This record gives sequence, structure tokens and C-alpha cells, in this order.
Amino acid sequence: MNAPPFVILAGGTSRRMGGQDKALVPLGGAPLLRHVIDRVGPQGGKMAINTMSQDVAQAFPDLQCIADTVEGRPGPLAGILTAMLWAEDSDFVITVPADAPFLPGDLIPRLMLAADDPSKTSAFASCADRVHPVCSLWPTADAERLRKAIDGGMRKVRDWTDMVGAKSADFPSTDPDSFFNVNTPEDLTRAQQYLDQSQ
Repeated sequence: MNAPPFVILAGGTSRRMGGQDKALVPLGGAPLLRHVIDRVGPQGGKMAINTMSQDVAQAFPDLQCIADTVEGRPGPLAGILTAMLWAEDSDFVITVPADAPFLPGDLIPRLMLAADDPSKTSAFASCADRVHPVCSLWPTADAERLRKAIDGGMRKVRDWTDMVGAKSADFPSTDPDSFFNVNTPEDLTRAQQYLDQSQ
């Protein structure tokens, strides 16, 4: 089987980071997005960044940037739909957030194993009784169904995973947490401390 395509979702408004483009916030001398690429890139195939930001496109000129296919910025489900449509030639696509610099090195294989049949079943990451539904595998055949759900007012990724009966891919607890998200300046400081400790 060919390495699956994946999309990094970087379309958030970053309000808790003061409105600056979170994907480009420096961490350990590199943009936060670079850490995510380095973690997930070796596991997958073709890659794209879901973003509305020209700054991200300019910072990563060698990567394909894809804008939401749904207007009005309805949240991460729009990015997931965009990923499905972008990867329509594949049976499924992986999505990950742009603000999780410590993602597991076996994220994609575990998601595929949990889905059992990735062309028909979605799977999301979970760890220590917490779910991480943006770190997920999505059958591309569900694109039209998701579009209708968004048009009908659905906004929460968990509502979608419940609707489609997504499976849970369980990951062991780690220190630092593999799914640690950088949402605030305080989180960025903690992430830098984690990096410093690992060097």
C-alpha cells in the first residue's frame, strides 16, 4: 500500500496567541509547523497545508497550501472536508493540527490499524482518556456526507466522529504528551522547555 496522503490543519484564528499566525510561531529555532511536518512527514505520502494564510504559503513555498472549500470559517470540520476533497484520488486521508509539535512517530500506522478498513471507517487518536479527533483518518468517500452535515450546522469534530462511528486508536501516555497543543504563550514556553529537556 502506498503511503497515505495527509493534511496539516492550520486554518485557526489563533485568538489565544494574540491573533498571530500560530503555525509560524518559532519553537526551538523553527516555525511550529515545521515540527509537525518533521513528525508526520516520514509516515505519510503527499502532503498539503490547509490554511488561508499567505504568510504560511510564503514560509513554505515548496508545500501545497489549500484553502477551505467552505466559506465563513466554520471550524476544523471545514479543513477536514477540504482534506477529503484534496485527496479524492485516495481511499482515505490523515489530518493533524499545526500546533502539536510532539506527535507520535507511529501516528499514521496506528490510525490505519484502528480503522481496520480505512476506505470505509474513520479513526481518531486517543491517549490517557482524552480524545484528539483532529488527529484522525477519514475515508474520502464521506466527503459529500460531511458537506451536508456542515451545511446543516454541524461544527464539532466529535459530533462527526460519533455520527460516522469512528474507531479509537489508543496511544500510550508519554512525557511530554505526544498530543500537547500549543494554544497560548504559556503553552509555547512549556513546549520550549520540553524541547530543551530532550536535547
